[in-house]
Amino acid sequence: MAPIVRPRRLRSTAALRRLVSEVHLTPADLILPMFVKESLEEPAPLTGMPGVVQHTLTSLREAAREAVDAGVGGLMLFGIPTVRDERGSAADDPEGILNRALRMLRDEFGDDTVIMADLCLDEFTSHGHCGVLDEAGRVDNDATLERYASMAVAQARAGAHVLGLSGMMDGQVGVCREALDDHGFTDVVVMGYTAKYASAFYGPFREAVDSELVGDRKTYQQDPANGREAMHELDLDLAEGADIVMVKPGLPYLDVLAEVAAESPVPVWTYQVSGEYAMIEFAAAAGAIDRDRAIEESLIAFKRAGADAILTYWATEVSRWLSGGRR
Repeated sequence: MAPIVRPRRLRSTAALRRLVSEVHLTPADLILPMFVKESLEEPAPLTGMPGVVQHTLTSLREAAREAVDAGVGGLMLFGIPTVRDERGSAADDPEGILNRALRMLRDEFGDDTVIMADLCLDEFTSHGHCGVLDEAGRVDNDATLERYASMAVAQARAGAHVLGLSGMMDGQVGVCREALDDHGFTDVVVMGYTAKYASAFYGPFREAVDSELVGDRKTYQQDPANGREAMHELDLDLAEGADIVMVKPGLPYLDVLAEVAAESPVPVWTYQVSGEYAMIEFAAAAGAIDRDRAIEESLIAFKRAGADAILTYWATEVSRWLSGGRR
């Protein structure tokens, strides 16, 4: 007998497929991570991330304008100082490169886009860890929280709308929320990196921030083997006042993303990290995959798993596609 139920009916034309699509990707779903380096006189391309650069303040402004004009949802800034020390002093210095860049972009765009700051010490410390070290060379969680609180206030003063707490210290959300509120920044949004895994997929990012790290971050980032632990972290971040939560990396942790999205009462974002970006770019350059289709498919996977927004280095390019600029 011929089948009565034919799911293929809904796949017969492109227009019909669009009409019944379960998830939709828009430019407002995409956030562009950007790197600004204090010592540069011109943008510096990254060998591990084709098409991505370390910016000067001037090129940062220009690239940010391109992204905003393309309709991206927001900009996430990472700063790379000229001088680093054990406690990451440049991180909360009002004249540090990250805070100068935040002020510049807030002055440029006001509230027309969402300006975000990475709140972590790894770009600023001479040892490359996400916190300060104790006498034994271990990351001191509670001493690091004091630095994070100071950074939160400095970044809020510089104009950040959203603070991305990526250091994975216990209690970081609550400490930063309290510091912000105590200084009158009650409207500044705290995004907790709820599930940030100790992943091999961060490799090219080390070049992007000129990382000084020796060793690894396994004592504070999550074990890739653990899924339930992410739900415990979610409960803690929500109790401490997180406005948004994050799962990072993206594609290797779609199961975690889906579970967090199913349980979270606040928006859930994910980060398509440097290694994910590099895999697609290098595979496409080798002729192994269709670059543009692979990019779109990867982003749709995040939406299907429940992500409300996606940090991706393709944010500007894909936003142009979605707005009809190229396709």
